[in-house]
Amino acid sequence: MRRYELTDDQWELIADLFPEQTMGRPRRSDRTVLNGILWILCSGVAWRDLPERYGPWKTVYHRFRQWEASGLFDRILERLHVE
Repeated sequence: MRRYELTDDQWELIADLFPEQTMGRPRRSDRTVLNGILWILCSGVAWRDLPERYGPWKTVYHRFRQWEASGLFDRILERLHVE
């Protein structure tokens, strides 16, 4: 378990909130991207300083903006807060 990353139990609570990819090129795992977002938000560093293990910083930032606009983070926090 790395700092700022979700545990397996936490991921199981929210995994169904993420949309399934139905077509196109396979994309980076939503869990990996979410862990990258959490790393950025908790550490306070710039997006460009995101460790490579989370994928390209532009990809992580783009999904952060998409998920923020869709209200996904509110739903994630509701589920994790109940836990």
